[in-house]
Amino acid sequence: MSAEHKLYLKRLKRNAALKRAAQLILLVVLLGAWEAAVRLDLADPFIVSSPARVVRTVASLYSSNDLFPHILTTFLETVAGFVSGTAIGVLIAVLLWFCPFAESVLDPYLVVLNALPKIALGPILIVWVGAGAEAIIVMALLVSTVVTVMTVLAGFMETEPAKLKLMNTLGANRLQTFTKVVLPGSVPTLMSALKISVGMSWVGVIVGEYLVSKRGLGYLIVYGGQVFKLDLVMASIVILCILAAIMYYAVAALEKVIDRRFGRSE
Repeated sequence: MSAEHKLYLKRLKRNAALKRAAQLILLVVLLGAWEAAVRLDLADPFIVSSPARVVRTVASLYSSNDLFPHILTTFLETVAGFVSGTAIGVLIAVLLWFCPFAESVLDPYLVVLNALPKIALGPILIVWVGAGAEAIIVMALLVSTVVTVMTVLAGFMETEPAKLKLMNTLGANRLQTFTKVVLPGSVPTLMSALKISVGMSWVGVIVGEYLVSKRGLGYLIVYGGQVFKLDLVMASIVILCILAAIMYYAVAALEKVIDRRFGRSE
């Protein structure tokens, strides 16, 4: 390894460390400003809560053995919706790429489904699959599937025409073109779709829990709002942020593994 390359890698590590430090400092500053605003009577603690009150609320949920059941319920529902929605969305995108006529026919319907507020389907889902975890998972699946289909399919369609023409000139069939050119070239798009699907799955689960759940973080948010326990609402939101970040960084870690596999690591 040359001295220039070692210096380059050292610079990358230093920049990464500086970025993490800046992110941590920003988080501490925001939390400190939030707490200070409450303690200095610049904000009403009943309305905005505070980091200290959030910590006490989480501790109270833990001591009453209510914390982990609610977290586990929401997390498992989100994972189920995310995995199933992503798998189905990618499969549909692949099938549409193989059948351009079907893609052209279904394109406006996908646009309409993507624009449709999924919460409007809540009452129908409750009737179809029941008022339980199934309805919540289906809601998350619906929210993430359409976005995944449109994102992944757009990535497939953006394959360079010159590469497709070259494969056609070499006599490759459509399956060979897909596996050798389209799919490898769409890996960044697939990973972006996974990151988007993570967020959309959380949205779908929380919306579903608003409607039918008797357990979960969405239920705690609704219950806290109804009885004006805004500390409970803020605590649930903070926990949601942490869980969503964990899932997002898990997908980001998977992206790094795939990048190394396809030879795009730094």
